[in-house]
Amino acid sequence: MESRNRMNTDVRAQLSASDVLEGLLTTRYSCRAFTDRAVPEEDLRRLFTIAQRTASWCNSQAWQVELLSGEAAEALSARLLDRLQDPTERPDIATPEAYEGVYRDRRRTCGRALYDAVGIAQDDPMGRLNQALENFRFFGAPHVAIITSPVALGTYGVMDCGGYVANLLTAAETLGLDAIAQGAIAMYSDAVRDHLDVPEDRWIVCAVSIGYADAEHPANGFRTERESVANAVAGLGGTA
Repeated sequence: MESRNRMNTDVRAQLSASDVLEGLLTTRYSCRAFTDRAVPEEDLRRLFTIAQRTASWCNSQAWQVELLSGEAAEALSARLLDRLQDPTERPDIATPEAYEGVYRDRRRTCGRALYDAVGIAQDDPMGRLNQALENFRFFGAPHVAIITSPVALGTYGVMDCGGYVANLLTAAETLGLDAIAQGAIAMYSDAVRDHLDVPEDRWIVCAVSIGYADAEHPANGFRTERESVANAVAGLGGTA
C-alpha cells in the first residue's frame, strides 16, 4: 500500500461512490515487478469474495479459479519455462487474427513504453525476449490465479471471465494490492492443463498475478493512456 499514492479512508469518505470508483480505475495499473512479500490469507479471501459478485450471463458465473502461492506458483512457472523450449503455441481460445489500425498503434505504444522504461533498445531482441519471459515468472508475484471457463459456454463464458478479471483487478486496488492480468500463459494452455490437471471441458483463459509492487523497479514506472470517451462512445453527445 505504501508503494504508491492511493486514496486514504478519510478522502474516500468525502467522495461519491462514482468518484471512488473512478479514482481506483485511474490509479490501478498492470504491475510488472513484485516483491516476494506474501499477501495475508484474509486479504486474499476478501479479494476473491469481492470479485465473486461479478455479473454474468444468466448468473452462470463461468469462472473457476486455481490460486497458487509460493512454491506452487514457482512450480507452474518452471513448467511453463520448460514448455517454452518448444515455441509452438497451443491456446484453447483463438488468438486475434491481427492487430490493425488504432489497435496496432495502441499495442505498439504500450510495448515501446515498457521497453523504454526498462532500458531495452528497439534493436535488442534478447532484451525483449528476457522481458517477455517475465510473464512466465509471473513477474515475481507470490500468488497467481489461473482463470478457466467451460468450453460449452463458448464466447459467453469467456466474456463473463473477462468481467471477473476486471473486477478482480479493481478489487485488488481497494485492498492495497497490485496485480496484472496475463494472457501469455494461455498461449501454452497444454502445459497449464497438464500441470494443474485442468479437465478438457474447461478453457484456460488467463492468469492474474497478485502481490505487492516493487516500487523501485523501472517496469512499474510507466502508465498507459486511454482513448477519449468522445471517440469511444458514439451517440453520447458533447465534446468532453
